[in-house]
Amino acid sequence: MALLEVNGIGKSFGATKVLRDISFDLAEGEALAIIGSSGSGKTTLLRCLNFLETADTGSITVAGETLWSAADTKTQSEEAIRKKRLHFGLVFQSFNLFPQYTALQNVMLAGQLLAKERPDYKQNRRQILTDIETQAKALLAQMGLSDRENHYPHQLSGGQQQRVAIARALALHPDILCFDEPTSALDPELTGEVLRVLRDLAEHKTTMIIVTHEMQFARAIADRVLFLEDGKIAEEAAPEEFFTAPKTERAKKFLKTFEFDEVKPHRD
Repeated sequence: MALLEVNGIGKSFGATKVLRDISFDLAEGEALAIIGSSGSGKTTLLRCLNFLETADTGSITVAGETLWSAADTKTQSEEAIRKKRLHFGLVFQSFNLFPQYTALQNVMLAGQLLAKERPDYKQNRRQILTDIETQAKALLAQMGLSDRENHYPHQLSGGQQQRVAIARALALHPDILCFDEPTSALDPELTGEVLRVLRDLAEHKTTMIIVTHEMQFARAIADRVLFLEDGKIAEEAAPEEFFTAPKTERAKKFLKTFEFDEVKPHRD
């Protein structure tokens, strides 16, 4: 059974249809790259999956549970949606770190807020907060940032800030980690350090959806590629198939704007 099932997602802003009947699934441990031209609906789709935008049609199911359905108003209350967002971790292109908090505090914050809702929080407060801090430090170490945990965002490079944002998303143990153009706000020399982190996550079978304009990276790291055009899935294929023998004329035209070196996929 698929970990994520997306069925018939549609979204309009006024008279403009941005997403049209989007359906796909995602297996646990799979990395899915979503690519397409600017305005094709990539970011809107990601925002709908994370309940930052409300779709007009369709449904979203994770691990057999329907988290949201346009046909079921019980799934649409703000309280229900707030809890269901925890199934997804979202890393924004612009980092979105809190400037008044250190790297460590940024990673710990959401866990600390959620811990207060635990029935045993008052009784076990010290141990709970210690565990959150220990986990946050381990995640920053995983990101290669142990020596930056007490630095504020303005003291970090763009690549370091993005790695803090990835650690923050991982801290809540999401089922699916989502990235919205994670390197688009970075200088070219800083892009590589973030892509290395994503490659490591893929090798450790982290379930991921990555909206990206980095075609070489998508080809090397993804298990599957979705190509969006005009709010629709124009093509869906394994990366080697898509990048070497695209089936649609739109995909062929899109890929002509990129140059590719020989890239080996990260897994069989």
